[in-house]
Amino acid sequence: MPIKSFLPALLLAATSLSFACPGTALADEGMWTFDHLPTAQLEKAYHFKPSAEWISHVVQSSARLAAGCSASFVSGDGLVMTNHHCANACLSALSDKSHDYFSNGFFSSGVAQEPQCPGMELDRLDGITDVTAQVAQATQGKHDAAYTQAMQEVESRLTKECVQDDGAHWRCDFVTLYHGGQTALYRYRRYQDVRMVMAPEQNIAFFGGDPDNFNYPRYDIDLSMLRVFDNGKPVHTPFLQFDAKGPQAGDLVFTSGNPGRTQRSLPASALAFQRDISNPAIIAMLNSQEAALWQYSRESDAHRQEAENTLFHVQNSLKAYSGIEEALLTSGIVPKREQEDRALQGWIDADPARRKEYGQPYAKVDAAIAVQKQVFKNNLALTMLFHGIGENALVLVEGATQRAKPDAQRRAGFHEAELSEIEAELGARTPFHPELETMTLALGLTKMRQILGEDDPQVKLALGNATPDERAAELVKGTKLGDPAARLALWKGGQKAIAASTDPLIVLVRALHPSYEAMHKKLEDQVQNPMRQGQGDIARAQFARAKAENKLDALYPDATFSPRLSFGTVKGWNQDGKAIAPFTDFAGMYRHATGSDPFKLPQSWTEAKSRLTLSTHLDFVSTNDIVGGNSGSPVIDRAGHAVGLIFDGNLPSLAGDLYYDIETNRAVATDTSAIMAALRDVYHEDKLADELLHGHL
Repeated sequence: MPIKSFLPALLLAATSLSFACPGTALADEGMWTFDHLPTAQLEKAYHFKPSAEWISHVVQSSARLAAGCSASFVSGDGLVMTNHHCANACLSALSDKSHDYFSNGFFSSGVAQEPQCPGMELDRLDGITDVTAQVAQATQGKHDAAYTQAMQEVESRLTKECVQDDGAHWRCDFVTLYHGGQTALYRYRRYQDVRMVMAPEQNIAFFGGDPDNFNYPRYDIDLSMLRVFDNGKPVHTPFLQFDAKGPQAGDLVFTSGNPGRTQRSLPASALAFQRDISNPAIIAMLNSQEAALWQYSRESDAHRQEAENTLFHVQNSLKAYSGIEEALLTSGIVPKREQEDRALQGWIDADPARRKEYGQPYAKVDAAIAVQKQVFKNNLALTMLFHGIGENALVLVEGATQRAKPDAQRRAGFHEAELSEIEAELGARTPFHPELETMTLALGLTKMRQILGEDDPQVKLALGNATPDERAAELVKGTKLGDPAARLALWKGGQKAIAASTDPLIVLVRALHPSYEAMHKKLEDQVQNPMRQGQGDIARAQFARAKAENKLDALYPDATFSPRLSFGTVKGWNQDGKAIAPFTDFAGMYRHATGSDPFKLPQSWTEAKSRLTLSTHLDFVSTNDIVGGNSGSPVIDRAGHAVGLIFDGNLPSLAGDLYYDIETNRAVATDTSAIMAALRDVYHEDKLADELLHGHL
């Protein structure tokens, strides 16, 4: 598990616990696994049936950035297309006092000058293996701590067999589908030498800024180009041919990507927990982070540059969570789900054999949620504290603890097959900004005290008699964890090095770790695994009911940040009685510009206006079913060619975690015709444009 995603995953474990569940597809709805595509549905609706060769080519040409985005190979020489915001961390890491690549863009003068992105990993799917039977056999009859232990053992064994002692080149993810009704092992070819090729300025990649975010019309070229190397040379893989013309209205298009998570059949009680407890708390946390980063950014130009990537992601998360919360409050989804839950439990209860097979799964879920409520505040407080450089300290202490155990007893994320990714993250030469880390840690300590109270033992351990500002300054000034060499030394030294360390951040985490470990074990034994079992029983009942009603082919699993294919058409929608056209163009972009941020175009674009064909399509919307994690996904036509680049959804799509509505949900993409015009007419990157068109350097 990437270090940067370690804590969000922990927080979600105590909030949504959305372990994927069956959804019944209607119209263009569905995020389909590549081994279970709705070919009959496609053929009936669109007179198109993807061949085995078409599917294989799309899979092998698609990719995933481990930090949380999608991507695709667009030349046979390792060239990868993704979003600018998916490469923000790389651009910030490569920047220095003389270069702000995040804001001003990056352009390489040739392959030899393409710099490596610190800590970036790209994965390409190699195969999917159904391991449901092995998991069922290993966990049969087990509950609570025994179930946790059985899951750890089977995951350890299967991932180790999958990686085959070559974790540097292979990654194997243990993926739960259909609420535990199915488990699959996803094997990826892992690449950890990813280099920056090109990225435009932030003002065109995110033109319109936060006001336009999740809105439409949009006028963005949210693009970056990377190149994947192996053994010092560009890799040669299948790739998507780049179509410089882009799509037309009404075209059938596909999105190959890695949607992060959905909860379209999550039990009503779990949705109510999000609506009433977890989402409001997370939104408040994000508001605090946004305010602190906003103030920090305005203190100096250096502070602005240090904080810009984090602020971007906090604002994006804030808007996303706010959209989901609004849907939970206003859409009627919770009472609708309550009716669905009662109907399925009624179907189970109507037959003695079904009662014996599936029992009372919703009661099991409700019991787990009751425990969630007990631990939520503590989990949120530690999440706020272990942020930024504190997260490195937690991974080092937790890693030493887990690695001292036999592999079969370790927590997911720390099995032998998964350690190379953590080590790569720890060794990445990312910039360390002491003032930003001090502010972040002070905010975390302040929030921890607010959430848990002055007299909480963890608060006393963390603060002593100091104020949050004083304690944060002391910790950051004394730590060596900003140095990758120091982090790696502690990692490789294991428990002995951690126990002997006098680094103040390690000392703090070491002191807090027993309570963190107890909380995490309670989450695993009394929340996560009972939820998995309860939702697994729900999923199996849904499968049985769908099979009895001849609707099995209409089921798709919730998103799990694993490869999926969605389909739809290029199509606008009606909003408040107004027709929203599917395409925007360069002319609209120039009309939208005001000359002031966030509607200020870069100088390169103001100077290029006379060279551009202003009617060229810039962005477009389609009915493709996407959520977060699809950022950077290619939009693909019937021929298997790239015609667009997903970078956002519209405001109604924020409810896509909960449900899909073909009338209003839209995916937003940059048109490939705009990308080609930008490369040739704005940036004079003819060599890169030629590589896209011809598929090679």
